[in-house]
Amino acid sequence: MKPEQVTRHSLFEDAQALLVAPMFVAFAVMLFQHAGLLTGGTVGLAFLVHYLYDWPMAWVVFLINLPFYVFAWRAMGMVFTLKTFFCVGLLSIYTAVLPQVIALESVDRLFAAVMGGFLIGVGLLMIIRHKASLGGLGVLALYLQNTRGWPAGKVQMAADVLILVAGLYIRDPFTVALSIVGALALNLVLAANHKAGRYLGT
Repeated sequence: MKPEQVTRHSLFEDAQALLVAPMFVAFAVMLFQHAGLLTGGTVGLAFLVHYLYDWPMAWVVFLINLPFYVFAWRAMGMVFTLKTFFCVGLLSIYTAVLPQVIALESVDRLFAAVMGGFLIGVGLLMIIRHKASLGGLGVLALYLQNTRGWPAGKVQMAADVLILVAGLYIRDPFTVALSIVGALALNLVLAANHKAGRYLGT
């Protein structure tokens, strides 16, 4: 099929993806939280705040993203920003609701790291393909790329490394090592499935 023959996502297709994807990420957050793990990105920042002050994860995820919408608007425009706000809002709601409908009694920590990473990777992949994000550091990285020429991938990677290093102050080295495994699982999903020019349904 030629690229010019490919239709863009319909409103229904966007809606179902942006409704479902944050639930995958919220379930990963639940796994990480149960196992005491960390992750990168703005969710990783939220975990640091949550573990330090014992504030509700759902609220921290929502509030910590608020300053980054300015960068989203400037870097990617109004539609991207509104979709991103919608996704982050749902992620916060799902993060609050899931523990009310699922009770985790015992989860192997390595499994939680790998499966959580896979789930976040799949969720992010869906969100990216529908021209949105989960806000935060990813948006800041895009903004710096557009305004300063800094490679977004390297900015994001540096931020993730700093978050996981900071985790050593509140978590033991083994927990941080497991969290790195989760981050590798996440990036494996994105690297294997998000390639420029391969996906045509945009």
